[in-house]
Amino acid sequence: MQNNIVLKVLSTGLLAACLGLAGCGDKKQEDHSSHSAESTVKRTIVFGTTVGDFGDMVKFSIKPILERKGYEVKLTEFTDYVQPNLALAEGSIDVNIFQHKPYLDTFKEERKLDLTPVFQVPTAPLGIYSGRLEKLDEAKQGMTVSVPNDPSNFARALVMMDELGWVTLKDNINPLTASERDIQENKYEIKLVQLEAAQIPRARNDVDFAIINGNYAVSSGVDLTTALYQEPSFAYVNWGVIRTKDINTPWAKDIIAAYNSDEFKAYSHKTFAGYKWPANWNEQTNAVKSEEKQQEEAPKETKVTQ
Repeated sequence: MQNNIVLKVLSTGLLAACLGLAGCGDKKQEDHSSHSAESTVKRTIVFGTTVGDFGDMVKFSIKPILERKGYEVKLTEFTDYVQPNLALAEGSIDVNIFQHKPYLDTFKEERKLDLTPVFQVPTAPLGIYSGRLEKLDEAKQGMTVSVPNDPSNFARALVMMDELGWVTLKDNINPLTASERDIQENKYEIKLVQLEAAQIPRARNDVDFAIINGNYAVSSGVDLTTALYQEPSFAYVNWGVIRTKDINTPWAKDIIAAYNSDEFKAYSHKTFAGYKWPANWNEQTNAVKSEEKQQEEAPKETKVTQ
């Protein structure tokens, strides 16, 4: 009988100890899960932009908006159109802002990158600027025109020259992928000088006309209102891009909200005259067009399209 009592006491003690240990284990596991959840809350966002206006948008408007929500915002500025997408795919930045959708679509297909455009941003249009020649009607045989050397922006340059009547492109081509082989007639026997987009503003004095991406015009101190002609298409309004797996994260949603906020819109209207606005803002462009084009389009309503 006494032995049975001892066994029952020992059994009860062991059971209590086991339950106690299990409880501690559960508590530790709960504490660990809680810590893991807290550690996955993203509080630092790294933006990647090209040098100039897109970086300024982050520094002077988007950063303060996100900081008020408790984020730390960092900015990496790139000088080319290749590294921002590679850096995003590799995870060294969280979002990039520098490219239009045709360029992104081509780049991510070629590199097999899982990236998604999630919001548009105010964009300085591609424009033709003076070089050695100051007016469009000074166009002459054998003139030189500098153009961006990446395929997407080169296609844009060809379409602009077609609109001006400097070249004639073949019928039924895809304007987003136009290349030299799509030129049916080169009216002025133009010599196309292909350069890195960022280099074109500095090389204006070496050519007769320069076709410059808007962001590089701004970052080089070129006034957009001095453009002799700006592209009318809205297909090239630029996008903010993130990794596809991050689309539904709280921080991604906060970025999107910041770029569509009334505060950012007010900053943009005050700072970026002459830019094209995101399609979902439902606003018209202030882009400069040639006098002839303005007269042709005066009776028509300018519609915002993607």
